[in-house]
Amino acid sequence: MNVHRLARLALCATLFAMNAAAQTIQISKENRTIAITATDKVMVLADTATVHIGFIAYGPDSDTAYAAGSRVSNAIVKALTTAGVASDAIESENQNVSPVQEFQIDKLTPAEKAQRKFQVTQSWTVRTNADDAAKTLDLAVKAGANQSGQIDWSMNDENAAQAEAAAKALQRARSVAGQMAKGLDVKLGALIYASNETQAEPPRPLMRAMAAAPMAQKVAPLAINPRQIEKTATVYAVFAIE
Repeated sequence: MNVHRLARLALCATLFAMNAAAQTIQISKENRTIAITATDKVMVLADTATVHIGFIAYGPDSDTAYAAGSRVSNAIVKALTTAGVASDAIESENQNVSPVQEFQIDKLTPAEKAQRKFQVTQSWTVRTNADDAAKTLDLAVKAGANQSGQIDWSMNDENAAQAEAAAKALQRARSVAGQMAKGLDVKLGALIYASNETQAEPPRPLMRAMAAAPMAQKVAPLAINPRQIEKTATVYAVFAIE
């Protein structure tokens, strides 16, 4: 490879590095390879939902608060299981019986404060089909789950979407490598090596739904649609040049 050829090689590498944004391109004249890092993504509609539900109940003393909490707790779980939610799809997150701090009730009337000396809190997660998320939340809220609403959206088969993103990233890498080889007046050879790394998903925003109104049983469920889930893959690929 003469001096002019090497100059063209360096120039093309520089231009591609400037224009390829998230792609890192390396060329080795000793090994006659082109190495590229490429990122791509897919958007898929979630088919699984994890609904976070919970409640808070009060009482003038610990025993009364616990009794109130017990009634609400069992009413929520009964509403879900009666509707067909499997018991193993309902998992406890936390539960607590504790005195109410003064700053939490400082704006209430003396009579209201007297009825809120102790509190019981409890929460669960409920796994369900994405299409049933609104119904699940509705059942829980109408049964007394007044601290509910966060929904985590996911895929039943996470690997399929991740594999699709990786395949797109590899295809992108091959396309850029082909353009690179063409600019260098060489022929792109076989794929020698490839590796894939996944990227962490951003945290989902928190949503809370409050207690149902007195006529809640006649109120329609909230309008909730499954989220689009982004799966991103970054591929490092090394191609031979001929």
